[in-house]
Amino acid sequence: MASDLQENGVPVAINRIVTGYNGEGKADVVLDGAPPRTDVFQRIPGMVSRLVWATAETALVPVKNVDPTMSVTSIAPASGETRFLVVTFPPDRVFAAPDFDPAAATEENLRLNPGLAEHFEPDGMHATDSVDYGIVLDGEIWLELDDGRQTCLRKHDVVVQNGTRHA
Repeated sequence: MASDLQENGVPVAINRIVTGYNGEGKADVVLDGAPPRTDVFQRIPGMVSRLVWATAETALVPVKNVDPTMSVTSIAPASGETRFLVVTFPPDRVFAAPDFDPAAATEENLRLNPGLAEHFEPDGMHATDSVDYGIVLDGEIWLELDDGRQTCLRKHDVVVQNGTRHA
């Protein structure tokens, strides 16, 4: 989770560097560029989801110069799998704007975040059977637990989400 990863109000593009081996068996950069699974939400202005990396239950290392994110069908990982997702969250005022359409936002989230969006409740609370690591890169974001308790996470704070219900 990244909060407000922006410069002058514009979501920052992330450059992903992936190493592997070249034809001579030497360590090399095999992928360099923006994660191809980068989704800029239209119904939630300012929200960007980037699937940076994914591993299968039996991850092969080093990577064979193939981007595993392209074959991911569920953003939420199955047992033994991993997902590295960077999300820029918009300010709360986006969701309170008079022209915000929750139904359209939900439909878009279901389309862009398959396997994860289905876990979301109408109030944004959700839980997955995974351990999620959240690092606030910039700004602040509130973590809410199912008892209503809220914790403000600020730049460089880290949260380890152990499959519990939260928003």
